[in-house]
Amino acid sequence: MGSIETTYETVKRSLRQRPRKWLITGVAGFIGSNILEQLLLLNQTVVGIDNFSTGYQRNIDEVLNNVSVKQASRFSFVEGDIRDLAICQSVCDGVNIVLQQAAIGSVSRSISDPITTNQNNIDGFLNILIASRDAHAQSFVYASSSSVYGDCPDLPKVEAQLGTPLSPYAITKYVNELYAGVFSRLYNMRCIGLRYFNVFGRRQTPNGVYAAVIPKWFSSLLRGEVAYINGDGKTSRDFCYVDNVVQANLLAGCISSQEPMSEVYNIACGERTTLQELFSMIRDLLEASNPARVWGSPQYRDFLPGEMRHSHAEISKARQFLGYSPTHFVKDGLAEASAWYQEHAQDYSELIDDGGALWAGF
Repeated sequence: MGSIETTYETVKRSLRQRPRKWLITGVAGFIGSNILEQLLLLNQTVVGIDNFSTGYQRNIDEVLNNVSVKQASRFSFVEGDIRDLAICQSVCDGVNIVLQQAAIGSVSRSISDPITTNQNNIDGFLNILIASRDAHAQSFVYASSSSVYGDCPDLPKVEAQLGTPLSPYAITKYVNELYAGVFSRLYNMRCIGLRYFNVFGRRQTPNGVYAAVIPKWFSSLLRGEVAYINGDGKTSRDFCYVDNVVQANLLAGCISSQEPMSEVYNIACGERTTLQELFSMIRDLLEASNPARVWGSPQYRDFLPGEMRHSHAEISKARQFLGYSPTHFVKDGLAEASAWYQEHAQDYSELIDDGGALWAGF
């Protein structure tokens, strides 16, 4: 007896049969490039835009090397900034589905530079939203964040229950949701928000002042450097492998016309992992690959400002309305990420030792 086809498998089969034209903003980024790869493998036509403020040309190059020549020919890239409305209007022309991934995705950076975060995450977001409306895009899917839950103590996090934002970054993501809701009601747009919970995986850079904790630890351990844990190690997160996020974007982009016009969904695994547990898993994976090498222990330091203490997502709404079902949980995702970071260790030779800030969102 054959297995039952998942909603995601059904959507992918439908896309192969009836390709569409997609726009990915922030396409050179960690998440954007992974979405691009899946869409090209499904023979979709994709337009991508990035200003390389946080994305990298090497991410696009790796994607194009991983697909066929014919699939790569279906991708067109525009180097540009979503803060420019004219560019947004140009890249939205003729697009069926918009996937808005471009953002300054760091709590720490938003605290030190709230103006730049606001310009990118709110002004740029509004430009893409307007351009999508004017282009009559079928669906507008955007990256929100678990940071919108702020100081709400309830676990697991349920979409309808929010707290007070703890950072400028969190405010920008909540404003995105408000704008999407208003545009949906005023202009009959289908706007789907995806609240990412600590996404990790291949192509997530360990470099820079605002590097996420997982690639930072992989890089530090591989280089024989000190790996830091901010706080007491008992802080917990719902870490979500990037393939789950790719799935959610494709499901949301192809959502049935019968579903609500404007909704937000938690995108996570629905499980909690403490920083201590996470570090142990990473070290164990590296030790299994390199048993002759001695791997270090973490050093602890102060908590970071603006961070939630615990995060854990309720994902039943995404399961029910999107057909979302995580294919990778933390251990599965870390195993794939470990192989990728070991293979690409030399790609990140100029590491800035800031200790690895833990992003509250993605």
